[in-house]
Amino acid sequence: MNSSILIIIATLVLAIYLGIRARKGQEMKLEQWAVGGRSFGGLIMFVLMAGEMFSTFVFLGASGAAYRFGAPAIYIFCALTYIVPFWILPPIWRYAKKHNLLTQSDFFAKKYNSKPLGLLVAIIGVVSMIPYIVIQLKGFQIIASEASFGMISPTIAVWMGMIVVTVFVYVSGIHGSAWTSMLKDILMLVVILILGIYLPIHFFGGIQPMFETLEATKPGFLLFADKGLSIPWYISLCVIVALGQYMWPHCFGASLSSHNESTLRKNAAILPLYQIVLVFIIFIGFTAAIQIPNLQGAESDLALFKLAKTAFPSWFIGVVGSAGMLAALIPCSMLILTASTILSKNIYKAIKPNTSNEKLAKLTRIFVPIVSLISLYFTFFGGNTMLSLLTMAYTFVLQLFPPLIFSLLKKNPISKAGASVGMIVGVGLVAYYTLAGTTMATLFPSSPQFIQDLDIGIASISVNTIIMLAVSAFTRKVKLTIQEDTVSQKITS
Repeated sequence: MNSSILIIIATLVLAIYLGIRARKGQEMKLEQWAVGGRSFGGLIMFVLMAGEMFSTFVFLGASGAAYRFGAPAIYIFCALTYIVPFWILPPIWRYAKKHNLLTQSDFFAKKYNSKPLGLLVAIIGVVSMIPYIVIQLKGFQIIASEASFGMISPTIAVWMGMIVVTVFVYVSGIHGSAWTSMLKDILMLVVILILGIYLPIHFFGGIQPMFETLEATKPGFLLFADKGLSIPWYISLCVIVALGQYMWPHCFGASLSSHNESTLRKNAAILPLYQIVLVFIIFIGFTAAIQIPNLQGAESDLALFKLAKTAFPSWFIGVVGSAGMLAALIPCSMLILTASTILSKNIYKAIKPNTSNEKLAKLTRIFVPIVSLISLYFTFFGGNTMLSLLTMAYTFVLQLFPPLIFSLLKKNPISKAGASVGMIVGVGLVAYYTLAGTTMATLFPSSPQFIQDLDIGIASISVNTIIMLAVSAFTRKVKLTIQEDTVSQKITS
């Protein structure tokens, strides 16, 4: 048996052991299962939040983007992504703890005193998370196949991975995700640092010679374009990523597991350390662009593995694959956990409000294998459209940001009608833009180039915000008129 396969299997066994072991000493009521009893300290929060944010994209997409695009691939470095949670997560946590809220949908429903609004947020969240899970599983298939030199079939690989995740999520909830995140982070740091430092030295004699060779062989590769993937495109994409990242229900939900709000601020302050890791991923992509220059289309996402195979023995490729597989499974575990919690607490209970907490806790676990099987179905039969669906899903959850940020103000100017209509219009525009292939250039063909280069997500969130404010102003005015008429009638009578 190939040594890489033994390492992969051993890693999966260790992951399932850690995931199940994590529940020891815990009474798995719903709050403990979903948000860890709000007891996680700084270290656990660090690895948990990093586990959600650094997924298969780091192994496949980031190095592939560096391979294809050159300098524009630095969009993966976005400091704003960590500034936003520094300010918004502490008040969210404080409010959620005060009112015993477990999910993003709970938060919106309570803030706007509207169960229908909470249900709308829940539906947007679940619809958005399914393609995210599928993309992780498709990445898992690719990584397992590459790391095992084709000896593990994609079908067997994804079944193995999903069984591991389903078991430890069902048994241990968020505790299982947190413990396995530690294993994943250790492997990722070791693997990426070794690859990112060794490969440029191995092929070029150092990092500086790598850049010199790259500039000589691919002039302009290290520069932004004048149009298209330009500086305005980069800035707009960074803004969208920063505003949308913690609107994902699993990221939002994980923040509620913190021991206190200070831990969340500290976590936001130190999490950018992970950006250092991404620098070495970029080095790997740049090295591959010179050494294996003819990868086309989706093959470019395999640049890391194809390059590593030329420089390392099979056992180390097994270690690389193990890190990559965990980078897929940990976000999957949080996505499945969050989707299951939302399905039971925010959708099922909305239909049957008299459901007891004990039944709700059991039902949440029942949804875990159901969500897993649905995700597997789309993994096998969803085709390549899931990538466009994921892009659409990211901009879907972005539509939650305007009503959320206004809800944190001392006096919220947004009504529940305004929040609902704004989100519905925003989501509708995202779906239309994605399916029609609309860009800012096609939407505003006569506008200046910097407008045409902006990410289309800017348009949907702008329209959402404008409509949300307009509807809120109108509904508040109508409400005030009704109140004045009521007072007038009482005085007259």
